[in-house]
Amino acid sequence: MDIQQIRNATLKIVYQGKTFLIDPWLCGKGSFGSFEDIPGKPYMIPDPVKMEIAMPIYGLPRTPQEILNGVDYYIVTHIHPDHVDIAADGTVGQPLDKSIPVFVQNEQDAAIFEKSGFQDVQVLSKSPLTLDGLTLQHMPARHGTIVPCGDAMGVLFQSADEPTLYVAGDTVWYPEVENTLKTYRPDVVALNACAAETVDNGRLIMGDEDVACVAKTVPQSQLLLTHLDNVAHASLTRYTLRSRLMARGVDHYIMPDDGEWVSF
Repeated sequence: MDIQQIRNATLKIVYQGKTFLIDPWLCGKGSFGSFEDIPGKPYMIPDPVKMEIAMPIYGLPRTPQEILNGVDYYIVTHIHPDHVDIAADGTVGQPLDKSIPVFVQNEQDAAIFEKSGFQDVQVLSKSPLTLDGLTLQHMPARHGTIVPCGDAMGVLFQSADEPTLYVAGDTVWYPEVENTLKTYRPDVVALNACAAETVDNGRLIMGDEDVACVAKTVPQSQLLLTHLDNVAHASLTRYTLRSRLMARGVDHYIMPDDGEWVSF
């Protein structure tokens, strides 16, 4: 299994000979704009200065064409503007090849992809889906500590010939994540870990304490930390997350740079 950190939560995963692109956010540096630019300002973040930071904070490490080359399947864990490109008319995935199959979390997201012209949209089930010698499975997620910021999902990859991979997605540490870890004992766990937060929703994804909980629950697993350094509402950077994990005694993780490949 090979995983390339693209940017934010966008991962390119080669698993059982197939290439998956997870949460393909491919727009240019700063092109989404800031939280101040969103009509009606529906999301407020605790630091008013960060409200004005344009996102993505960094550009892509490769061209969109290079990133999309060789992809067999897309997986979009949820439709938020830092996980898939969203146009002004509400359609999604403009840079993507719409003939390539895309897996989504529910019928609502499927309808948006179908409206956007994608030809093969499938809702990922909570029962394993067999696909070319591997299985994919929808895993539960909680996208906020106060009020969830919409629905989201994690994804479990399993194969007799590959390590088991759990992409936790946009979630905080909560009992369903703990249950997933204890039930499937994944070899590799990808965690979105910049501790992004809004005033109304609280912390939206994992921070250092959540990562430490995962590490304690599955000490045999290799942790891959992602969703870093590209959204304004993040509370942690790669630098600060490393220092906090060191203080917590967590050391069995990989935190790849954008563009970097990691093999398991």
